[in-house]
Amino acid sequence: MIGQAGDLARRLARDAEAVCHHYLSKGRRCGHYWIAGDIMNTPGRSLYVRLRGPDAGAGAAGKWTDAATGEHGDLLDLIRLNRNFVRLGAAIDEARAFLALPRTPRPLAPLTSVPPRSPEAARRLFRASRPIAGTIAEAYLRARGIAGRLDWPALRFHPSVYYRATEHARRETWPALLAAVTNDDGAITAVQRTWLDPQRPAKAPLADPRRALGHLLGNGVRFGVATDIVAAGEGIETMLALKGVVPLLPMIAGLSANHLAALDLPPALRRLYVARDNDAAGLRAANRLYERGCAAGIDVRELVPVHGDFNLDLWRLGAAAMRAHLAPQLDPSDRRGLPHFEHQAGGRDRCAASGARPGKGGSAAAVRIAFQPGL
Repeated sequence: MIGQAGDLARRLARDAEAVCHHYLSKGRRCGHYWIAGDIMNTPGRSLYVRLRGPDAGAGAAGKWTDAATGEHGDLLDLIRLNRNFVRLGAAIDEARAFLALPRTPRPLAPLTSVPPRSPEAARRLFRASRPIAGTIAEAYLRARGIAGRLDWPALRFHPSVYYRATEHARRETWPALLAAVTNDDGAITAVQRTWLDPQRPAKAPLADPRRALGHLLGNGVRFGVATDIVAAGEGIETMLALKGVVPLLPMIAGLSANHLAALDLPPALRRLYVARDNDAAGLRAANRLYERGCAAGIDVRELVPVHGDFNLDLWRLGAAAMRAHLAPQLDPSDRRGLPHFEHQAGGRDRCAASGARPGKGGSAAAVRIAFQPGL
């Protein structure tokens, strides 16, 4: 695979400008370089990609460096990081698709039975799915007002997923949005299935249209790579709505208040934003994460919506009003990408605030809009 990766990197370098147009579309050409903010396609000038040069050695085409972080590599590395792939094989498949090359055939392992609710069953289902672009899964999320990026590796679509109302009920099949639940190492431990109505962009008309398969405890659905700063909340729609408004913050969806409270915190974490739902269960989860984070020396801060959750805020308020509400709750250093709010004063570290706990005031980042039950 290493030799194949090197060959693909050289092929990509021969068409470096097209690669940059596709994966770093918010950047621009500047002489013999493509300039962008970072590998996640943020506007700026920190990352530069050499567009021309020899196939190898000093000054080779396709080599890139991020001056802000010190990261560097070839265009296959850039694709892997840009798409948040954990496995090199996934980046190779993506690169081959970009170059319009056929995928490398892989020997099929014999299909063996696995326990029906196990992590392996979840991984098998996820492998059988496909990206959500152009599917009813994408239409469902767009209908929820989510206008930001949806091509996350954690999100997939399957056109026919089994559903039973009860253990002994008749088995049905419905299309479903799949969300991969992963641990800190990127391994899939579970999949959340959201069954969809094939006729309109909404959940399927089922008694329980959302269920998890596999092992959830401590793990979550990840949007971006969490290192020292992360925002964690409950539902995938909630966190995708927030991600669209604060695109530079890595996000984790715990999928429920109880699982959010039990989320395993990344070992290098120094600041945790708890994007809680505006209800009693959300407050309990925020309190529990506050206690755990402060005990580990982490700066824990709340992000509190105006309405029931951030997806509802996006739907009712719009992105601009939601940004205005969020900006004072963010540390000033985390406001990149929020126009007009970079210089406002930020909230205090909750763990340093005397007696300040989620939902009980004590800082500018505390509940700025009082909890409104029923909204």
